[in-house]
Formats: sequence, structure tokens, C-alpha cells
Amino acid sequence: MKKLTLLIPIYNESRNMRALAEAVTPLINNRLTSEKYDWEVLLVNDGSTDTSLAAMAALHAADSRFQYLDLSRNFGKENAMLAGLDFASGDAVIIMDADLQDPVEVIPEMIRQWEDGYDDVYGRRRSRGKESALRRKLSLTFYGLLQKFTRIDILPNVGDFRLLDRICVNALRQMRENQRYTKGLFCWIGFNKKEVLFDRNDRPGGKSSFSYRSLFNLAIDGITSFTTVPLRLASVMGLFTAMCSIMYLCYVLVRTLLYGDPVAGFPTIMCVMLFLGGCQLIALGIIGEYIARIFTETKQRPPYLVKSLNGKRLDR
Repeated sequence: MKKLTLLIPIYNESRNMRALAEAVTPLINNRLTSEKYDWEVLLVNDGSTDTSLAAMAALHAADSRFQYLDLSRNFGKENAMLAGLDFASGDAVIIMDADLQDPVEVIPEMIRQWEDGYDDVYGRRRSRGKESALRRKLSLTFYGLLQKFTRIDILPNVGDFRLLDRICVNALRQMRENQRYTKGLFCWIGFNKKEVLFDRNDRPGGKSSFSYRSLFNLAIDGITSFTTVPLRLASVMGLFTAMCSIMYLCYVLVRTLLYGDPVAGFPTIMCVMLFLGGCQLIALGIIGEYIARIFTETKQRPPYLVKSLNGKRLDR
């Protein structure tokens, strides 16, 4: 009998834990699927500061199929997913969010596509639920830019909600970088992919921990992880600035030598200095982002640390 792992990263989701358990119980009891599977629900506590961990322990005590992995602190959702992939034992792993915006009812269709031979069955959003127009516009703009910059297909309106065959899980486990952009890694590994369309639900309780600042940082990680185009843009900007400087120099010489026009000194110098200084700072900032990634990766620290599995301390 095949075994499936339902992987759910958790960060301060105590308000949703009961609703989450009620939503996934029919699935793991095989009432939503035509086939019989062994199930495990792997909850990864990513350093929650509320009562989420206690709620996980209660779920495990009531049903041993609910497993919970407690990380030593908050390492971020990307690294929490890697921890879950490392500890998942299923033939396939289904990743979903704890806020129930990813509908459980779509998972049986993902399983059917997996049984038909697809390795990566991802959910594509038809609608994005209760989301502000600004956030939706920024997300689509980011995906569009990333698609133009990279040489791999970055799927728009696709998040972490997907089913991964064991071969995909093992491929992702080989990638141990600390600053992860998992949505890009899903695309980078390739394999046989299939989409399943769904409408995203509204969040039943609490609020998202992803602020605009968090999403901006994630976007920077995505761009610097999968393309060097910003570095090339800095080079192009430098070349363009040099050409403009030469053209302006020729213009000043012609005006001075042929027409005897005086050149305004202070305003001209200030404008040129501010323009060149701005270009240099932009270029240094872009280079600094890549150097910071190199610095982080060369330390070779583990992406996460585990405190306990099902309440038992681990020596790993």
C-alpha cells in the first residue's frame, strides 16, 4: 500500500489548528479518495510563539498519524518546508498551507494525476481569494519579471500547494542553500509536471504572517537565486552613463570652442556628480546582494535545526 505525506508548515496558526484537523481528517481516512492509502500528516512548527505547538501535541495524542516536527526557532517557511521534506516518509508528499486557503478537496485530483504518472502536480489559482488589488498586481508583476530574467519557466499564480513524487522530494533534498526560493526550485528540478486549477479560499481565522516587507525580501531572494540579469543591468547602466558623459563632453567643447558660450560650472558639476553617484550606489547595491548570498552560503550553516519530533528530543 502506498503512503502519502501531507506536509504543513506552521507558524502562529493556533486559531486554525482545529479547523485544519477537521478539514484533513476525511482525506486521511480515505473518504475523499477512491483508493486506500497510508497517510501521515507532518506538521512543522517553525518557531511559533503562540499555542500552535500545544495544539499539534494534542492532535498527535488523539491520532498518531498527525506527526509534528518542532524547529529550534523560526527559520522561515522555505526552510521549514525543507525540514518537512527531509522527515517525510511517504511515496509522495503533498504541501499545503495551514490557513486552509489551499482547498483539501483538490488533493484527490492531484493524487489521480500522480497515479497517472505525473511527478509534480501543482495547483494553479484561478482566483486568489480575498487579496488586495495592490498585492495581486505586485505578485503578477514579480512573476512576469522573473520569467523574463530566467531561463526556466516560472509558473505564475502557482504557490507551494502541490503533490511531489518521491523522486522530486529526493531532488529537492539535495539542494541545501540557506536563502531558498522554493517556488523556483520546483521549476528548476524539472520532471513530469501537471497543473490542477483551483479557487483559493479565504482565510478562516487569524491573519497572514507575510507582510509586504516579507514578500519583498522573498522577491529579492527569487531574483538573486535564479538570474544574474541585475548584474548585467548594472554593467549596461555603467556603459550608458559613460556614453552620455562623452556626448555631453563633446557638446560642451563645441559650445565653448565654436560659439564661446560660458558653461555653468557649479550646477553642471553637481548634476553630474549626483547622477554618477546614484548610478554607482545602485550598482554597488546590486553587487552587494550577490556578495551577501555568497557570504551566507560559504558559512555552510544548516538550513534549520530540529528541537524535537513528536515531543522527543533528537540528536542530529
